Amino acid sequence: MSKQLRTAGDIELKDKVVAINRVTKVTKGGRHFSFSAIVVVGDENGIVGEGLGKANEVTEAITKAIDKAKKNLVKVPLHKGTIPHEQVAKYGGAKVLIKPASTGTGVIAGGAMRAVLDSVGVHDVLAKSQGSSNPHNLVKATIKALSGLRSANDIARQRGVSLDVVFNG
Repeated sequence: MSKQLRTAGDIELKDKVVAINRVTKVTKGGRHFSFSAIVVVGDENGIVGEGLGKANEVTEAITKAIDKAKKNLVKVPLHKGTIPHEQVAKYGGAKVLIKPASTGTGVIAGGAMRAVLDSVGVHDVLAKSQGSSNPHNLVKATIKALSGLRSANDIARQRGVSLDVVFNG
């Protein structure tokens, strides 16, 4: 099962800045400040990507992060505005749990996870982050969980059976 990567040229992507971090390097001549930015891009219809940019100016860091995010896009199967099944993923110290929710529930998720779930186009989902709240690892764990999702059609095709057999046993 391979997740197909898309080029950003043929789809309209919206970007969201998840976090901006000021980094200080102390040198002989004093303090030198630079910035790192984490950005999530998505078309709000099942495609999402994340990127990290570092530069001496905030705007440059954000631009670099957007460019990197557009280079690693992931296709996520969505089902009626939510996800097809429950999923758990871990990246570094961050562990995330995402569950499908009924229509009208909304996106119940924390900061970094919410940005990813909004960008991918999920409207109803329950999410919980456990462990580290570091936005870098949280974004990567959320995308790892989303990229591990499989639709009912994929499972039926993989097993070589019809959709009725997948749902009814």
